Amino acid sequence: MRDLAIRNTHASVVTINGGIDAWDANGDVVDLDESAIATEVTRLQAVYDAKAYQRTRAAAYPELKEQLDLLYKDMLADKGDKTGTWFAAVKAVKDATAKPE
Repeated sequence: MRDLAIRNTHASVVTINGGIDAWDANGDVVDLDESAIATEVTRLQAVYDAKAYQRTRAAAYPELKEQLDLLYKDMLADKGDKTGTWFAAVKAVKDATAKPE
């Protein structure tokens, strides 16, 4: 995250070594503004944290190919409603990962 913060706050940076040293396209050392970097790291962390619910919920769903297979099997069994396995799988995720208020 620090590397991204450096790139976001120092437009001339093309190379970063361990998040400590940075160089421009000419190979010259870029003086890093630690205050600006710290502020940007805080902002980036807040953006990342705000998306925790989306990451958690997205990871909880079966893969798309598995969902399509469940839908296909439900359609073959005339269970394209709330009695199908696809509906049950999706509902289980939605119930387990309710949106925070």
